[in-house]
Amino acid sequence: MSVSSLLPSAVPVPPVPSRTGKAGRNVPIAIVVGAGMGAAVLVSLFAYRPLFVGLVGVAVAYGCYEVATVLRTSAGRNVPLPPLVVGTGVTYTIAYQRGSQALAVGVLLTAIGLLAWRMVDGGRRVDVARDVSASLWLLCYVVLLAGFAVLLAAPDDGARRATCFVATVVCSDVGGFATGVFFGKHPLAPAVSPKKSWEGLGGSVLACLAGGGVLLGTLLHLDWWQGLLFGLAVAITATAGDLAESLVKRDLGVKDMGRLLPGHGGVMDRLDSMLFTAPIAYLLITAFTS
Repeated sequence: MSVSSLLPSAVPVPPVPSRTGKAGRNVPIAIVVGAGMGAAVLVSLFAYRPLFVGLVGVAVAYGCYEVATVLRTSAGRNVPLPPLVVGTGVTYTIAYQRGSQALAVGVLLTAIGLLAWRMVDGGRRVDVARDVSASLWLLCYVVLLAGFAVLLAAPDDGARRATCFVATVVCSDVGGFATGVFFGKHPLAPAVSPKKSWEGLGGSVLACLAGGGVLLGTLLHLDWWQGLLFGLAVAITATAGDLAESLVKRDLGVKDMGRLLPGHGGVMDRLDSMLFTAPIAYLLITAFTS
């Protein structure tokens, strides 16, 4: 008789239930962090709008850092961060003061700075063209698109305009997330983001229609149909932005762009749905209020 036969058999221990579950994230922590970010945005907008511009600049700069880090480790691309970060700060400052033309000029000057930086530093690497391509892509994808949030905040009623934009995107995220978790069965784009579902998209649309109608009607005193059109546009662009970043992450072989925000991932994982939406929100709100 072996010694092992004399020992009591191990009692199977039930697995500890995951706090993330079907949601794929720690929901209580995600809610707390999300509420904190929302409070910071609202305080900056209604207390001192230049603080909101600074907040956008810091978020974009850190988002660029996250993407540049992933590009370097996963794809071997070297994005020079100093000219990108400095250019972002200067661009947003002049865009807030001078408008959309200043945004375009700032982005162009930043692009020139990126090219000059890599030309000076180019002797260290042989694939400078690919580094420059990655840098210009990051400049357009993050810095330029997020700059429209700064333009939204610039007018006298900019705090209310920017609130409509941010809050409606949040409606899209929350509506799509909740509906997808409870009712999601049919994948929306399984090759890009397996957890996205058509049911979740429907939840995003409904939440944005309601949020856009209430927000634009209450804060900007616009007609109901303008709020519905705005909500529909936000639902589409926010979902497209989310899928676009998922496609980039899948191509680079990463789950999240970073880990700074518990329950959310990185800063870029929160900016993704806002990037595609910011220019559309700016164009629609500007047209509706003209």
